Amino acid sequence: MVDLIRMTYGSSGAAASNALGMRPMQARVYEARAAQFILLKAPPAAGKSRALMFVALDKLENQGVKKAIVAVPETSIGGSFKTTDLTSYGFFADWEVEPRWNLCLSGEDDAKANAQKVKTFEAFMASDARVLVCTHATFRFAFEAIVNERGVEAFDDCLIAIDEFHHVAASDDNRLGEILRRLLDRERAHVMAMTGSYFRGDSVPVLRPEDEAKFRSITYSYYEQLEGYKHLKSLGISYAFYRGRYLSAIMDVLDTDKKTIIHIPHRGSAEAYDEKSNEVGAIMSAIGEHVGQEKETGFDLVRRHSDGKILKIADLVDDGPGRDGVKAALQKEHLGADGKRDDEADRAKVDIIIALGMAKEGFDWVWCEHALTIGYRNSLTEIVQIIGRATRDASGKGHAQFTNLVAEPGVETTVVADAVNDMLKAISGALLMEQVLAPNFKFYRREDGDIREKVFTDEDGRVNIGIGGLLEPPTARARAIVENDMQDLVAKACQAMDRRVIADDVHPEVATQMVLTDIVETSYEGLTPDETEAVRQDLAARMNLIGMAKREAQDASDGLNVKEKGSAYDHDDPDGEDGPNLSLMNMVKRFINVQDLDIELIDSVNPFREGFNVASRALDTPLLKTIQNAMVAQRIQMTESEALVLWPRIKRFRAQEGREPNPHAEDPLEKRLAEAHAYIRNKKAERARADAPA
Repeated sequence: MVDLIRMTYGSSGAAASNALGMRPMQARVYEARAAQFILLKAPPAAGKSRALMFVALDKLENQGVKKAIVAVPETSIGGSFKTTDLTSYGFFADWEVEPRWNLCLSGEDDAKANAQKVKTFEAFMASDARVLVCTHATFRFAFEAIVNERGVEAFDDCLIAIDEFHHVAASDDNRLGEILRRLLDRERAHVMAMTGSYFRGDSVPVLRPEDEAKFRSITYSYYEQLEGYKHLKSLGISYAFYRGRYLSAIMDVLDTDKKTIIHIPHRGSAEAYDEKSNEVGAIMSAIGEHVGQEKETGFDLVRRHSDGKILKIADLVDDGPGRDGVKAALQKEHLGADGKRDDEADRAKVDIIIALGMAKEGFDWVWCEHALTIGYRNSLTEIVQIIGRATRDASGKGHAQFTNLVAEPGVETTVVADAVNDMLKAISGALLMEQVLAPNFKFYRREDGDIREKVFTDEDGRVNIGIGGLLEPPTARARAIVENDMQDLVAKACQAMDRRVIADDVHPEVATQMVLTDIVETSYEGLTPDETEAVRQDLAARMNLIGMAKREAQDASDGLNVKEKGSAYDHDDPDGEDGPNLSLMNMVKRFINVQDLDIELIDSVNPFREGFNVASRALDTPLLKTIQNAMVAQRIQMTESEALVLWPRIKRFRAQEGREPNPHAEDPLEKRLAEAHAYIRNKKAERARADAPA
């Protein structure tokens, strides 16, 4: 099993609550409470539900808002918005939801139940009650019914809170998106949108630019959250291969001493080989002997092969009548005599959860240490949500792990070219998560004699970094893209990972200049060359900075002698292994202080190649050769764009080597330069012939 990404955090413990009982993210949101439209981008477990409670109560008490309506994707998430004691922690009021108006208490979602919930919603709007919780579906149906009778003005002076906001889309056929646009156009309702994964895995944006401009946007990064944790110090993202069926390798990656969520493959995918219930049974059989079910919870009891220990396994794949009981048992906390959570008892209530479409967004199991996902996932949003299940802070939990168990690329699984592309998708998902887990960077142009610190954090939690030669955004439009859209652009860049950017003969500038420029140009129409280049440079810096800092740290560590390493290594590693004491921010600061960071240095590094190189270490030599041959077979022809990008390299090669690049050289990079040189010569000859007199 190979860790593509391993992040270590400083564990500053800065997430302590303030005098009002708010954690740092919640306090940042509360400062923006006067805004009519608020967009909160924060990772799973950051406390978005309570942030909404603070804002909603202020709007209800002080801003003339009459009702607060909270819409969540599914009933199980509604529990996050139940009645909550806030006054004991210093706030002026408690969050109170009468059971009658919490439409998520019933897990029923059939047509009859939904019709009754719509009637209850209508009764709420006609009552003096102030808070209602429902699903997105209930909100859509109720909105239509109420607007048909009373008009959209019925929602004036109401706060509409949409949880897991990435379910909204700007496309015309997205009903939730269309409702949101009607509310925004009327400008009489208040809206608070919350999401932990703002980008989408497809080409449809969540909001149209003109709509997003109306929101006060608040971003709280994964980095800020994890850096402030008390217990969780590191996160690893890895994947492993299997041959044949995944059952043959599952016990190689499943440590049954770790609290684990297993997501089995999507139905219809190549990795799914049987009925879903049979696959669950096979996983349990691989772990041990099934000896019954726990009566109170419905958890399956399995006696582990290795030592006979009884493990409790929650089956969320079985969608029969018993699943509601299993879900309820998972959501119920074990409390001590003081009314607070009994950590030891709550941790012991279940060992493993097996799921298919559940236990992703909004699912709260703080003890999860390992998220094991079987099969490729095309949706980047889904990957982020699954990883978020393991990133809760909890006592005794020093490390969290995400593992993707995937089919080994090879002729026995599918066409080799398709298998290679699937492998690249898995790597691109890991590269994207590295960006999601990074701090919220803001880059500025650093000039000679600049007295500002090379690295500093501003009041909004953004890490400002100076880069020599950086082209800063020249217009308001370019600045808006850099400030609001970079996560989307990073996601698109990761999805563009293919043979163009990871083959042996690809020069870094092809990835950082040609490919990234193409992504920016296709994402935004009508950008000027300077606007495009400013956005491209910011994108390249974001994608390369962490990798460059990691390499610098590794090189420095490799250069230490044994005695020096003794003081530089962290002996409190959560896995009990010695490792470099290099938190993410320490690595970045050390790298920036050692290097004179400029845009040419950034463009000289291929951010995609590193991930492929790490992944290749898990492959045996014949398989790696097969993959490399497949990439050669997919070889793209030389284009004018690539030739122009490589022309400065060709000139440098001639100046340094005193000769032209050799098309028969063993070095694939030199061969590609020779091909580009030949292409340029041919194009010049064609133009000369065209310009010659007849």
